[in-house]
Amino acid sequence: MPSVATGDAVVAQGDETIPLTMTEPLAIQRFDRRRPLGALVLGRAGMDLYPAESGGKIEEAASFTSDVGGSAGNIAVALARLGVKVGLLSTLSEDPVGRFVRRRLNALGVDTRYVRSVPGDPRTSLAFAEVRAEDCEVTIYRNNAADLQLTLDESLGASVAEASALIVTGTALVAEPSRSATLALLAAARAADTVTIFDLDYRAYAWRSRAETAAVYGEAAALSDLIVGNAEEFAVFAEDGDGEAAAAALTAEAGRGVLLKRGVGGASLLTAGARMDSGIFPVTALKPYGAGDAFMGGLVAALLTDASPEDAIRQGSAAAAVVVSRRGCASAMPDTAELTAFLSSHRMTRNPTRT
Repeated sequence: MPSVATGDAVVAQGDETIPLTMTEPLAIQRFDRRRPLGALVLGRAGMDLYPAESGGKIEEAASFTSDVGGSAGNIAVALARLGVKVGLLSTLSEDPVGRFVRRRLNALGVDTRYVRSVPGDPRTSLAFAEVRAEDCEVTIYRNNAADLQLTLDESLGASVAEASALIVTGTALVAEPSRSATLALLAAARAADTVTIFDLDYRAYAWRSRAETAAVYGEAAALSDLIVGNAEEFAVFAEDGDGEAAAAALTAEAGRGVLLKRGVGGASLLTAGARMDSGIFPVTALKPYGAGDAFMGGLVAALLTDASPEDAIRQGSAAAAVVVSRRGCASAMPDTAELTAFLSSHRMTRNPTRT
């Protein structure tokens, strides 16, 4: 099973590959790298449990191994492993599970000063995930999720000006008060000239209706410099369900990029005046999850070092391929040395959507 990672951005012409020059700079190429933090990531962090035996089913497991997880938590760890000074904006339950997540994030290099603890009934998310490539089940418990209790205070509002980039994951928009806090932080980031990145991270079961998702995602997209998702996720913007067309339509704002992930078909970076296509790094996958978070971490880490969009997508692709071939999510994120070794020993495929 190949990874869902993406790679070099090129236009194919005969036997040659020619980088596609952007008609104007993208906002994601204008980071203020003088700031104390490279990135802040907003959204869910939780506890993951895996059957101790790889390939085993949850209902048959005699024991489990633990890790930190959740889309925002994973992205933050991915960035930290690649040397980025990164903080997490989230809320955890004031209980042993919440304390486990905070301790693990700290141990993995993530700044948790902006992670709030909430007492009472809200609970930190718990996920059970099988480590198998086929027939892989993931069960997530998000009853009264603590991360959706995020509220805006003066400290959080000021935090976005300390970071070069704010990465927002779509699950933070599912419900109040997190929804309003997230939109307000995106607006504050825009006002502070912080680059804003929106990972759609769409999960249909979490929303009351598609119309609600489209309206809320539309507000977040309008405040974003880069929007990342697959065709199914972009389809929430389209009444006819055409995710590719919806992704293209979102490039109307000057300087905005839209990164359309196509799984084994690679990816396309779309702007108002250009398109760059990428392939994948084929690997034997141990599991089907974790690639998207690794891709985002690798992508943004590269952009923060002034890498071109082509090279950043290539690094994100490599990080994704590494993670799907390992156990776990957060702890599976490669460090700089591991990623460099992978890139030097693996080749990318050509994007099949470009003829």
